[in-house]
Amino acid sequence: LRPTGPPFTMSWQSYVDDHLIGTGHVTKAAICGVDGALWASSAGFDVSPEEVAKIVAGMADPSGIQAGGIYIGGEKWMFIRSDDRLVAGKKGNTGLFVVKANTCVVFGTHDETIQGGNCNTCVGNLADYLFNNGM
Repeated sequence: LRPTGPPFTMSWQSYVDDHLIGTGHVTKAAICGVDGALWASSAGFDVSPEEVAKIVAGMADPSGIQAGGIYIGGEKWMFIRSDDRLVAGKKGNTGLFVVKANTCVVFGTHDETIQGGNCNTCVGNLADYLFNNGM
């Protein structure tokens, strides 16, 4: 017999909860479409479509975010570095990593108790997995 229920659908929220926050290496996280649509986020981590657009544009040409900073939820982060898939920033002792896949962008922050490299690896690994699977 074939199941009669709906087909399996992936939960973007489980990626945020289990593969980012659940690792202990990420404090706040989100996954957005490259169009700025919010797919999933941790509590209190609000990313606007305009903020996503500026960050994605900063991967191709970082001059705007180098000069003006990176904004997430209206909060300013100091630009640290970028390449064609990554933007990194910091605010005090906290850090921000944004990594682009094909159709989505993975955001992760860490507080002062978490090493930035661990957060970067965690966010990058999920983005790479999504990238390699066409997302």
